Amino acid sequence: MTSPIAPEISAVAVPAKARAGVWRRLVRRPLALTGLVIIAITVAGALLAPYLTGYDPNEQMFDGLTLEGAPLPPSATFWLGTDLLGRDLLTRILHGARTSLIIGIVANGAALLIGTLVGITAGYFRGYVGAALMRFTDLMMAFPALLLAICLAAVFQPSLWIVAMVIALVNWVQTARIVFTETSSLAEREFIDAERTIGAGTARILFRHILPHLLPTIIVWGTLGISTTVLLEATLSYLGIGVQPPTASWGNIIFENQTYFQAAPWLVFFPGAAILALALAFNLVGDALRDILDPTQRGRA
Repeated sequence: MTSPIAPEISAVAVPAKARAGVWRRLVRRPLALTGLVIIAITVAGALLAPYLTGYDPNEQMFDGLTLEGAPLPPSATFWLGTDLLGRDLLTRILHGARTSLIIGIVANGAALLIGTLVGITAGYFRGYVGAALMRFTDLMMAFPALLLAICLAAVFQPSLWIVAMVIALVNWVQTARIVFTETSSLAEREFIDAERTIGAGTARILFRHILPHLLPTIIVWGTLGISTTVLLEATLSYLGIGVQPPTASWGNIIFENQTYFQAAPWLVFFPGAAILALALAFNLVGDALRDILDPTQRGRA
């Protein structure tokens, strides 16, 4: 007689060759590979920022402005030009990448943790606990994310870590809803009933048998969520309630230099292009991971 636990074992015990195959299939997709290259360049630029330009991001250089006090255009000395205070724009964009990546990873990681805990708890226990948690989730989803983030950022003193916390408190709801749906379905499966029958505890069932099935979904939403986080951080900084100057952020670089948009368009174009490229890169990789990890998409081009 076949054990009811067998489907669970086969689903979780994925061979090492199959896991390696995910990476191979990912790099074979041109769009996903393009996204990975953009992410790698951004990470390398952020890590090596102090060594790539030789300028301090907040250094106002004597020769960084024209005689009329206007920003300098891109040149051999300042590759992307200077801003309205005579600071090297390339240096500030590279240090701004640090800000975007730190907030993207920290805020998105916290949002994934909160959303997963809420979703898996509500989906497994259901009843009054599940109903209360999901009604709270629905309430949070009813508020426009940007408006809620603006309200929270206005209450707290803006800083890098406060902005990360605000974004996490806004972005966890989508993960919670997806995890709740999948957990509710898994909780009805035979292998979960079999685990309960043999006396397995709640923690064992949740972390040994349900959570592994949720990992592909969590990985995909984690990748896609970073792009949303980058865009939201840039928006908050542009509105003046995100990361505050002199700390470099792509959003506040645009905010500081928007008055020179017509006279010095590079001050807006370059940081804007960086925001767009990084958000697009994580979207491309996330979409590819979804197609690869979702069994319904396997075997398709």
